[in-house]
Amino acid sequence: MADLDIELVVVPVDGSPESTTAVEYAVAIADRYDAAVHAAYILGEPRVRGLADGTVTDAEIATDTESFSDRLDEIAVDAGVELSTSVTRGFSTEIKTLHPGSVVLDTAEDLGADFVVVPREPANDSDTDVLEKAAEYVLLYASQPVLSV
Repeated sequence: MADLDIELVVVPVDGSPESTTAVEYAVAIADRYDAAVHAAYILGEPRVRGLADGTVTDAEIATDTESFSDRLDEIAVDAGVELSTSVTRGFSTEIKTLHPGSVVLDTAEDLGADFVVVPREPANDSDTDVLEKAAEYVLLYASQPVLSV
């Protein structure tokens, strides 16, 4: 069995318990390979539309993502793994080709990720189901190894 050379694991998150589980897997992989983890918080369609029409504010998004990021920081610190985060839109009212899956793969490519962990379990909340939509796309088109959890 060939040993993988992993320096960065990308894991898309959306604030759901399923994405927290995916981070736990990503951190375990990073710990095993002495790698870092990047959690990309992907905003779904309801949040992006809310930002566009003013029913959701940047401050609300910042509060939600920071609170969730704090939980992810705890997971990474407990394992002694370096964690970075970003927030991006997984949907656009102007760009028809912007899809949560393409956002995940673009993030992985831009960061030079060696491995992707993606949650595949359906979320119960329409605000946090963006990664369910991304999972199949990532599994089909990723150039990196992918673990679907």
